[in-house]
Amino acid sequence: MEKFDEKEQFARTRKSLIERLADWEDQRTWEEFYQTYWRLIYSVSVKAGLNREEAFDVVQETVLAVAKQWRKGQIYDPEKGSFKTWLMNITRWRIADQFRLKQRNPAAMNQAGGTPGSDGEDRRTATIERIEGQNGAEILDQVWDREWMSNLTEVALGRVKKLVSPKQYQIFHAYVVKEWEVAKVIHELGVSQSQVYLAKHRVGALLKDEIEKLKGEFA
Repeated sequence: MEKFDEKEQFARTRKSLIERLADWEDQRTWEEFYQTYWRLIYSVSVKAGLNREEAFDVVQETVLAVAKQWRKGQIYDPEKGSFKTWLMNITRWRIADQFRLKQRNPAAMNQAGGTPGSDGEDRRTATIERIEGQNGAEILDQVWDREWMSNLTEVALGRVKKLVSPKQYQIFHAYVVKEWEVAKVIHELGVSQSQVYLAKHRVGALLKDEIEKLKGEFA
């Protein structure tokens, strides 16, 4: 069995999306959208019970669905809910599609450890029901909320990293992200206490700004 390479699959998914959106205007916007939200969609899909390749299929189909609706002017209505919820619902539908595909594809079910009519099929049916049912919606809401904030923070950190010196980012990452004690940061990185607090303040402020920007970019 071939080893799953997440980076290789990411590259294939990205390439496929670019090709399928090649005749659309504003390629930069869709590239940015993909870079911002692919990991969120992927992570939630895996936590919903899909394998990694299926999760990447959800990423591609979700981005395409969003792009098609955007192109038709059928974007979310702010009066009915947030962009965050709108994107979550599209992702949920694509996840459910993957589980239905499993049910209709005996070969895929066998590879996943189940056969038609087996307990594996029953579990997949139950999974779809959980995703589409009220309890499933509540659970997915909770997972989405956690992953949404985690994803925005990760993307924002990547942007901030380009705005500050490597040393200042290293200090911030060690002190704030890794949660090292001040004494350990000073000892391991060879910096002063004032440098630690300065990095926390400056990089932290930039991080907050970038997160707010991200929240409004596609809203």
